[in-house]
Amino acid sequence: MEINLTGLLPEALLIDLPEIDIQHEEIFRRIESLKLACIGSGPIPFEDFDSLLAYLKYHFGSEERIANELGIDFLDHAAVHRDNLQALRKAFNEVRGGARDVHSFLRYAEYWFERHIADEDKPFATKVRSHKATSGSASSVTAL
Repeated sequence: MEINLTGLLPEALLIDLPEIDIQHEEIFRRIESLKLACIGSGPIPFEDFDSLLAYLKYHFGSEERIANELGIDFLDHAAVHRDNLQALRKAFNEVRGGARDVHSFLRYAEYWFERHIADEDKPFATKVRSHKATSGSASSVTAL
């Protein structure tokens, strides 16, 4: 599978699972798009923020599916996903309510996501590759 990344995902954050790397790139693309849309005095595109949060939920589901298909324990990682999505939703609701600056939310989201990839997703990807190497199975995630 060929990966066509636009360069928004820093090379240091590639985890060598193409499906997930592509989704990470898309999340960074959406954050960057929101930054550009929020420059100036125009209205905040709240629907695009909602779309980002929905895509994060989809992305987290993809990781969980991969773990389930391979029989990898994902309980702790899934809890991190739930907690982080809840924190991002809370922060976004503060933006929507005027209690938080939109730019601080975007900086927070980008920093959180970079840290999440480095601290959670890279070890997860290592488990996936290790499991695939030791099982030798040709599961549906081999296309990853």
